[in-house]
Amino acid sequence: MDLRRGYGMEQRIASAGDFSGSQSVDRALRLLALIGREPAGGLPLSEIVVESGLNKPTARRLLLALIRAGLVEQEATTRHYCLGQEAFVLGVLAARRHGLLELAMESLRRLSEITMDTSFLSVRRDNYAVCLHREEGTYPVRTHALQAGQQHPLGVGAGSLAMLAALPDDEVERIMAANEKSLLAQYSGFPPDGVRADLALARERGFSLNPGRLVASSWGVGVAFRYPDGRVAGALSLAAIDSRMMPARQLELARYLSVEAARMERLLGEMFVSKAHSGEAPQRARAVTTSRSALT
Repeated sequence: MDLRRGYGMEQRIASAGDFSGSQSVDRALRLLALIGREPAGGLPLSEIVVESGLNKPTARRLLLALIRAGLVEQEATTRHYCLGQEAFVLGVLAARRHGLLELAMESLRRLSEITMDTSFLSVRRDNYAVCLHREEGTYPVRTHALQAGQQHPLGVGAGSLAMLAALPDDEVERIMAANEKSLLAQYSGFPPDGVRADLALARERGFSLNPGRLVASSWGVGVAFRYPDGRVAGALSLAAIDSRMMPARQLELARYLSVEAARMERLLGEMFVSKAHSGEAPQRARAVTTSRSALT
């Protein structure tokens, strides 16, 4: 046998194995992202199969691999697949690595201290918004509409709506089309046309408002902030019971949020400049206009 021919055959077999392995990894990561869209209740296997396009045996095999890695768990009662403990640990480590939560903590504490209401930091995750942190206020009657780790389609909730309103129109339409099924099936208070109307008002006012549509009597106000290159980085929001959200106070809370959002953008700008000076690839900055002037 020609040794060179035999070596070439081995290389082709190895390449085929590598491709098959990388394909399995890609599929497993897609399943992980899919399950991450419903971090609280998880997803049944039937829905995972439909949403992923994989057949049932393949989906089940990949889910078992994710369970062994601690990234996914199967809830004993519902048999739904949920994010595992290891996924939480990795998320915490990633948040610290990127520094967004650390940068925001001072702002969140100050917002909750000044207003006595509960403040939140939310970030965008594809077509969804994820709450990274909830800072409790001191007002005796509190709202529990949003908890750390919860995820909703962009446009559902004050911080989520603020981020959606800060995006370009073409991206908004893509996200709305992708989320339409979820909005109609799971968020009766947020029909697509209603979200678009809320978005238009948010852009006009310079802040977003959720008038108790997610949880009755729980109102929220939100303002988005950006990275130096113009991309939406996240949103700060405040939530309170409806009696503390009269129109005049909405404007007051929005002003506090705008001050802290501007602080976040300044700190992010300084962080990116620091990275550039340390030898990391600098971000390409561009001018960004916002509608916060509507508050002044």
